[in-house]
Amino acid sequence: MTATRRIVLRAAAKLNLGLEIIGRRPDGYHDLLTIFQAVEPEDTLTIALAPAGEDRFTVSDSRFDGPDNLAWRALAMLRTRYNVGSGIGIEARLDKMIPAAAGMGGASSDAASALLACRELLDLPASDDELAALGGTLGSDVPFFFRGGTALAAGTGDVLTPLPSPRCWFVIVSPFIEIGRKTATLYAALRPEDFSDGSAVREQAMRIGQGNPLDPTLLVNAFSRPLLSLRADLSGIRDEIIRAGGVPALSGAGPTHYAVFEDREEAYKVAARVRERIGSSAAVFVSAPLPPRDVVGQEGASTDRPH
Repeated sequence: MTATRRIVLRAAAKLNLGLEIIGRRPDGYHDLLTIFQAVEPEDTLTIALAPAGEDRFTVSDSRFDGPDNLAWRALAMLRTRYNVGSGIGIEARLDKMIPAAAGMGGASSDAASALLACRELLDLPASDDELAALGGTLGSDVPFFFRGGTALAAGTGDVLTPLPSPRCWFVIVSPFIEIGRKTATLYAALRPEDFSDGSAVREQAMRIGQGNPLDPTLLVNAFSRPLLSLRADLSGIRDEIIRAGGVPALSGAGPTHYAVFEDREEAYKVAARVRERIGSSAAVFVSAPLPPRDVVGQEGASTDRPH
């Protein structure tokens, strides 16, 4: 990038440590209860001031370049909301590492980082609550990514209660498949038996709050049945996780699955077994819970999270 003043932010992925759909709202949305957990991999957003009238946005993966990218839409919304004139140009680059449309929140995380970085770069009078509200119009899980870490989420996913980070390791398996209009399709496929009262997620949140290990039997997900009815081949991913020694759970609306381990060495061994058995049909990696976001860094360095 050619501009001199810049901000670099990492945008974490997330897992859902259980996801229960409570019911359908009068506005057509759904009330849910879930636990968001920030994890690696992370995208990297670099944003800088540019010559007047020369907004530029590039993505390392050309499939996600253009005005429909959620991070670019976030920047455009912020420019309009706070009357940032054409005399100020913005140059942004997004380097993608989070699997796309995988149930790991990559687009929403990118949007949250874009709003935070642009506020800092342009010194905008936007409070955290205002940014979260703006982000929520782009996606219900965008507000979570302003802080990250671990949080119990209610409502449409926007009512957040911070939790301490659990001590564990995740083996994450993200299949290389595409599902057209995935979220809308899976919500439309929900049946009455897929709805629940949120008790499993609440119990898991209580365990986390008390410092107890995650209970794999509580990692229920309302989208498991509709997803497998749409893509029966994903049952093979679940089977391989089981054969390797893990208990599979689904993140978001999928297709990413994961398993939880208390021991780091065991997690890496299981990941190696899964990788060996499924070959190149999925990305397999190990991640630990990431702590909450801290501070926005400037001049090409990010201090938002220690590594």
